[in-house]
Amino acid sequence: MATLTTSSKRPYHIIVFGATGFTGQFVVEEVARTCNEGPGGTLQWAVAGRNRDRLEKTLVQAADALRKPELKCVEVIVVDVAEPESLAIMCKQGIIVLNCVGPYRFYGEPVVKACIENGAHCIDICGEPQFLEGIQLKYHSKAQENDVYIIGSCGFDSVPADMGILYTQVHFKGTLTAVESFLTINTGPEGGCGHDATWQSAIFGFADSASLKRIRRKFGHKPLPAVGARIKKRGALFFSKEIEQYAIPFMGSDPSVVRRTQRYMHEEHKHSPVQYMAYVGIGGLFSVLKTLFAGVVFWFMVKFSLGRGLLTELKYVCTGPTRKQMDGTSFCLRFMGEGYTTGQDPSQGKPNATISTEITGPEPGYITTPITMVQAAITLLNEHHCLPNKGGVYTPGSAFARTTLIDRLNKHGIQFSLKNGQ
Repeated sequence: MATLTTSSKRPYHIIVFGATGFTGQFVVEEVARTCNEGPGGTLQWAVAGRNRDRLEKTLVQAADALRKPELKCVEVIVVDVAEPESLAIMCKQGIIVLNCVGPYRFYGEPVVKACIENGAHCIDICGEPQFLEGIQLKYHSKAQENDVYIIGSCGFDSVPADMGILYTQVHFKGTLTAVESFLTINTGPEGGCGHDATWQSAIFGFADSASLKRIRRKFGHKPLPAVGARIKKRGALFFSKEIEQYAIPFMGSDPSVVRRTQRYMHEEHKHSPVQYMAYVGIGGLFSVLKTLFAGVVFWFMVKFSLGRGLLTELKYVCTGPTRKQMDGTSFCLRFMGEGYTTGQDPSQGKPNATISTEITGPEPGYITTPITMVQAAITLLNEHHCLPNKGGVYTPGSAFARTTLIDRLNKHGIQFSLKNGQ
């Protein structure tokens, strides 16, 4: 595998690529906070991007925000995603590249290719199933050959959902067969705001949903066996007693990522696969009306190039949340599971036990995401022996199932807890 110790030829444990982007600047701050968690209590790291002046400005801002003047001396690497040679030079210098350059459907593949060819592990925060599954289809074998780990969706999409399912399985005494998750996001008086890259990912992801079906057909997977009673899919809009508000299916990458992890655990470790459905709360009746109207307009516009063009112009509105908005926002992800107690045959009768777990944390996009991304990297550096035996393209759950990632997240304000046991 690619070495996990620095050397004169590969001097950095972590390189933050896209450090000047809206998310990247918060990843830089999070890396700075965790420098004592690297191998041997130290972390050698650098920032990378297209513009040296902007990179240096990002380091100055982080130094001022964290009151760490030494950050101004962090090494800067000038890299352009459109220039393969510069990507190769970057990847040869780092053990892990934290790729913050999105949308990934446009800019992600050259980074993955360069990492595999030059022996650097790659962690991203992609929430785009087409990209994630396409990269697995195209690069898994090559990554295995080069013993390089490519671990996608290591942000809020989809570390909490993926690791939360594994956490629930561990705490269920018997065979867990089905889980529903319910996400609620609470904003403070300042409200919240999205960012342009996330908005663009959503626009082009919905517009190109047919490509995901083509990718999945190319895998040629057989359906996973449904152990026990089949999970019932809820409607497109319903009132959830679990979170006491109206809810809709979660349209992000969580279901895709969880299914890939469950397939891996079933095929590689013979674990019983868990059926999974994900939902998100949208509030009361007024919120329902707003969501329905916005959803219909969005669905109609993404079908046409003119509509997509108009939607992308909203990037001037999607400037990202302020720090005050971020500080006032939090999330709660509840898991409601059912299954069969030890000794009970899942093929006989209905489930006879339930379990409830919960993950809570700070603002999802720009506080939780940097934490989960950086802790994934710290875990890879310190516990590489606990990852799958060979490199490859992995989900967070398949990569980190046997590590202490959940414990690390607990220490950084993302709390996993058992609410109601069997």
